Amino acid sequence: MKRLFFTLLLTLSSISSHAQSSAISLWPEGVPGAKNIGPEQVADGRTSNVSEPNLTFYPAAADRKNGSVVIICPGGGYVRLSTLREGEQYAHWLSTLGVSSFVLKSRLAEFGHPAPLQDVLRAIRLVRSSAAQYGIDPNRIGVMGSSAGGHLAASAGTLFDHPLGRTGAALDGVNARPDFMILMYPVITMQDPSVHAGSRKALLGASPSAESMQLMSLEKQVSSTTPPTLLIHTQNDKTVPVENSILFYQALTKAGVPAEMLLFERGTHGMAMRLGNGNASEWPHRAEEWLRDKKILQADSQSQGK
Repeated sequence: MKRLFFTLLLTLSSISSHAQSSAISLWPEGVPGAKNIGPEQVADGRTSNVSEPNLTFYPAAADRKNGSVVIICPGGGYVRLSTLREGEQYAHWLSTLGVSSFVLKSRLAEFGHPAPLQDVLRAIRLVRSSAAQYGIDPNRIGVMGSSAGGHLAASAGTLFDHPLGRTGAALDGVNARPDFMILMYPVITMQDPSVHAGSRKALLGASPSAESMQLMSLEKQVSSTTPPTLLIHTQNDKTVPVENSILFYQALTKAGVPAEMLLFERGTHGMAMRLGNGNASEWPHRAEEWLRDKKILQADSQSQGK
């Protein structure tokens, strides 16, 4: 029955917009460091060459809405975004749990660091400042990311107060700290031997400085203020070594941050919500349990009054 449910869910998500809104510009006043990089490319559920970052809203199922919201960061090695499989499909799953979501379309290798960090922190600030408009709780805003998107989400959870994440806009005054994180087979470190070299090159360039690698090795940026985190990874991941999640979990534990880590034997990198990956295909059920334990799926007073 569970497998049938997820098969139907993925089918529906691939053919329906699920009442999503039109794109919401992150930078209506002008993109910081704007560049003319040519037209955006969209093919096979992937987006690349992004010059106009935005958010797409997916509302929670009306009869289950609980006030929580997740900003989703698709993976793609900082060179593309897996918008369908690691964005829209997650959004539909979250909707069934009563959680609204925004899929982030962030700048990529054409801009490099710190543009993606600025985009994800701007997204959190924008959503938090617009909480009443979307009927969400400003204190229950999470981030979820896969692969390089996991690195971006984890950047938000560790570097939310960093000066490089500000641009001088009025919204810089809004709290950018996420309240929880779900990290799927995330890129975490920018240092050997466990680095995903492609993500490092796309984000930091071919010859990154020691300082930039240190800053963006997120296991080194964890503090007691990093939000509660769920990590999901597989031993069989040959693209982003499982050591990335282990390093982050160890740092979270040392800092006293509530964290859980689901490590599975089977499952390829980029598995998202695919079936056929053994026990790893059941991760959505385990993640739902974690969300319930953290009271994220518990209706807030605002939602109960609707």
